[in-house]
Amino acid sequence: MAAPARVLVVDDSPTMRGLITAVLSQDPDVSVIGQAGDAMEARAAIKQLNPDVVTLDIEMPNMNGLEFLEKIMKLRPMPVIMVSTMTHRGAEATLAALEIGAFDCVAKPQPGEPRPFGELAEKVKAAARSQHRHHSAPHVQPVATAPAADFRVGRKIVAIGSSTGGVEALIAVLQKFPRNCPPTVITQHMPPTFTKSFAERLNRLCAPVVEEATDGARLEIGKIYLAPGGERHLQVSNASAPCCRLVERAPVNGHRPSVDVLFDSVAELAGRNAVGVILTGMGRDGASGLLKMRHAGARTIGQNEKTCVVYGMPRVAHELGAVEHQLPLTSIGEEILKLTAARKEGIE
Repeated sequence: MAAPARVLVVDDSPTMRGLITAVLSQDPDVSVIGQAGDAMEARAAIKQLNPDVVTLDIEMPNMNGLEFLEKIMKLRPMPVIMVSTMTHRGAEATLAALEIGAFDCVAKPQPGEPRPFGELAEKVKAAARSQHRHHSAPHVQPVATAPAADFRVGRKIVAIGSSTGGVEALIAVLQKFPRNCPPTVITQHMPPTFTKSFAERLNRLCAPVVEEATDGARLEIGKIYLAPGGERHLQVSNASAPCCRLVERAPVNGHRPSVDVLFDSVAELAGRNAVGVILTGMGRDGASGLLKMRHAGARTIGQNEKTCVVYGMPRVAHELGAVEHQLPLTSIGEEILKLTAARKEGIE
């Protein structure tokens, strides 16, 4: 039997430290070995206790969580889960943290929330199991994309699903897209309010237009639509004029929005005129939907184990037979473009 994941909780609020500790202590496979109220205390505790995982508050006195995370990743890389407020400022800082190399993020609970930090224990255990401590995240920079004139877009729709590690992965994939990329819909597991900031961040980094999906938005060449986090699932509908639909349904695989819900709708709407991609993430969301896409004639891609932060969703999809090609992250963007380009003898 594996030893419990050893966690250091870092937050300037004693109340928040107590709440996080209480939530994690309910799981027998997690052990909170220490607490710290600021970066200096955390630094000493890391040296003394050598935790498997650190939970780190974004906003702290003296040195904020982002600055401290940069030092951790340079001097002693280890899995760090960021704890953030649901504000726009908190979302922006969390996205920066995920790009620096944080394993994942959780949102601080709202008043009256029935299950505060509901997924935290599972994320801590996944972080402890990962090899994330043995590599530092690549510094994300805009890269040259193929000029629009060099890419003749066909008629395919691209659907992408991702979770833990997805911020880095999506940036790496979408920076390869030209300005006239195929219509692309994405479900990334992320707290509410974070997806708007993430869409804005992608829009600054990538050549196509990236926006948070709205109900009824027409799928257009050169546009990428990110499912908003929170209360609704993203689907596509209307074969004659494909568009986004935000639907109110219970969570699927514990998620809302769910990758399976998106992939199921793409399989039904587009069939062979689609490309499905499943990237790094915990759990199995998206695996059965990707299989439906493949059975409907779509081309399908899964991120390989070596380049995943968490080889969960792509692993299950691969085991189900949903993945046609398993590729390293650096090759996925180019492969999508190959599969969606118009053929020389005519547009697909």
